[in-house]
Amino acid sequence: MNSTTVRTTAVMLAATAALATGAAPAVHAAPASAPAAGVPAAPAARPAAAPRTPTAHAAVLRTGLDVSLLDGGVRLPVNAVLNEVRAPATADRTALSVRLDGVDQGRPVQLLRADVASAKATADAARAEGSVKLAKARVHLPGLPLLSVVEADQVSARAVCPADAPPTAEANLLGSVTVLGERVTLTPGERSTVAVPGVGEVVLDLSRRTTTSTTATATALELKVAVNPLNLNVAKVSGTVTLAEAGCSAPGSATASPAPSAPATSPAAPAPDPSTAAPDPSPAGGTTPRTPDANLAETGGDSRTPYLAGGAAALLVAGAVALKLARGSRA
Repeated sequence: MNSTTVRTTAVMLAATAALATGAAPAVHAAPASAPAAGVPAAPAARPAAAPRTPTAHAAVLRTGLDVSLLDGGVRLPVNAVLNEVRAPATADRTALSVRLDGVDQGRPVQLLRADVASAKATADAARAEGSVKLAKARVHLPGLPLLSVVEADQVSARAVCPADAPPTAEANLLGSVTVLGERVTLTPGERSTVAVPGVGEVVLDLSRRTTTSTTATATALELKVAVNPLNLNVAKVSGTVTLAEAGCSAPGSATASPAPSAPATSPAAPAPDPSTAAPDPSPAGGTTPRTPDANLAETGGDSRTPYLAGGAAALLVAGAVALKLARGSRA
């Protein structure tokens, strides 16, 4: 027997001895925090939305007019607001004047006069409210200094947005109403048209109210005017006049949009039943689960240990015989 045979026999003996002791290769478990393969991580929850800030506003008069002049066809916009306030604020002015170059020799044009003209807006964590009150109101247009486009005894608008109740809006026009010098009867919620030959036409919307789950607006009177004064160098006045306007937005917590849900994954495969699983005949298949009747010492051995020990003993005897024969052949 040559040296190669001896080394091979030694390697076999070492492997047999290792198997006899029941040693098994170490198994490293994956970190518990690592996500399973193919399963996406759950999306992070979105931050909660900021609470709604209560708001309120009110305006006694708002104009959006387009004034055309006789000489040169010049057009002058008149975008004026009287007593416009935003919470928290209060304003009381009974007159509004605007100055238009080329109209009435540059003197101020009085758009509104009233005995009482007040606007108020308040807002806190409990409620938001805007309100307007007018008494003996008279609205004029450029080119019509002596003829009021509308006169009203009492005008009011109010919008209330509580934190714990639905918003409400109300608008009232009490007493007599005169349009372009003619007394008219208005019906709340309906549109009325007044036309005066040689002067122009006015379309009126009375008591407009709008509410949502968190907001409210109220307008007592909205006028759409188209007049042709033909004096004071004014050829035509058209646009919109809004009388007594109020609005609000309720306080409260904004609804946070829900975070997207994690995509559905297929259910995990059920664990095999130990009673039906076939035994692993491979020596490297791992240790066999111990049964209650096992009497093995806690040394890492299992039921295959006697067979492995017998095989190791046989290999030792074979090695000794081979070594003796090798020495005899050299002698």
